[in-house]
Amino acid sequence: MEHKIITDLNKNTPHEIHPNIKGMQIIEGKNNFPISWLNQQGYCEYQLYLQHIKGIKTAPTSAMTNGTNIHQQLEDDFRKTASTSEFNEIIEMSKTKAILSRECFVISPEYGIRGYIDEIWITPTEIVIIDDKAGKTPYPSTINQVRAYCLAFKSMTNDKRVIKCGLRQRKTDNIFYLEEFSPKIEKEIIFTINRMHALFEGQKPFIKTKNPNKCKSCRFQSYCEK
Repeated sequence: MEHKIITDLNKNTPHEIHPNIKGMQIIEGKNNFPISWLNQQGYCEYQLYLQHIKGIKTAPTSAMTNGTNIHQQLEDDFRKTASTSEFNEIIEMSKTKAILSRECFVISPEYGIRGYIDEIWITPTEIVIIDDKAGKTPYPSTINQVRAYCLAFKSMTNDKRVIKCGLRQRKTDNIFYLEEFSPKIEKEIIFTINRMHALFEGQKPFIKTKNPNKCKSCRFQSYCEK
């Protein structure tokens, strides 16, 4: 696969900062949240409330810091051999040859989501969107996250090629979860995204996890009244 750095897609989309929700943007008149929040929502919705509504700050865990460092190293290594092209050029090139890119920014004002895809393979027949994870268990939360990246990409391009969602164990070639982004899955992730918007718009309550083991290891434990 030819390695490409996308030069013209970034987070500088015209937007407003939400006055009350940390990390939320307003784009084309609609709330727009980072896709990574879906991972947190699947772990415990109340974390979202504490962090983004109440504005509680905590120190990053060692796992978070390690993940960030590994992620940056992978990106630095990729840039050593990759050439640059604009997004639309890459989409056109991929109709005849396979392209691999990292840190592909996607944004959907329609669904109110945005984020960076860890790695994307764009070939003449299919598009594979990969999210790297520390472990090798496909949790519903991580599946939702990579599905949302697929939704945002499809919303941006309206590409008719088969799109696949993949989860890969970080620093390995082990893709431990792979599925086609079917109409059924698309409908399911839109439902989850709409729930997220309803949470932040005050239409639904943030529900805390029922798993006590999650509470024990939660970095917001000392701030949580639940």
